[in-house]
Amino acid sequence: MRKFLTVLFASLLFFSGFAYDASAQGTTYTVKKGDTLWKVATLHKVTVNQVKQWNNLTSNTIHVGKVLKVSAVKNVTAAKQTPPAKPTTVSNTSNKTITVTSTAYTASCRGCSGVTATGINLKKNPFAKVIAVDPKVIPLGTKVYVEGYGEAIAGDKGGAIKGHKVDVFISNLGRAKKWGKRTVKVTILE
Repeated sequence: MRKFLTVLFASLLFFSGFAYDASAQGTTYTVKKGDTLWKVATLHKVTVNQVKQWNNLTSNTIHVGKVLKVSAVKNVTAAKQTPPAKPTTVSNTSNKTITVTSTAYTASCRGCSGVTATGINLKKNPFAKVIAVDPKVIPLGTKVYVEGYGEAIAGDKGGAIKGHKVDVFISNLGRAKKWGKRTVKVTILE
């Protein structure tokens, strides 16, 4: 019986160590035709900036067949030495909120491709919640909450969007015009 328990315990240690090391490698995703950084990031519940950082990407261009890291690689040594953190609840009051001037845009203007700076095809995704930003104020790929618009991704930029200005994407021209120009609060979620 003692020998059986020893073998069982050793097996458990081996397999738990194996599973732990496998998880330490992080998660990867192979780019398929039609994928964009935004689509890959959204699929894996991370930001475009995180995917770019984890893969040392300097542009938003990705190629079919490329294997991307889509989660952070865990440091096994540090994880074994540091006890897990206690779960905490973060309230919205800790998120940064800025006041901006807001206008609306569509993907159907003359000369518009309908594809954002981060690769989101707005013509194929007419219900996407995307805002154009000045990346110096709100980095591309940031998840935000826009007063009166809802939760969105900072997925585009524009020549007229400088400083504390945003442009919200609304697929219908009539509703975009109805949005007009207004002052709104934008809360940075992540």
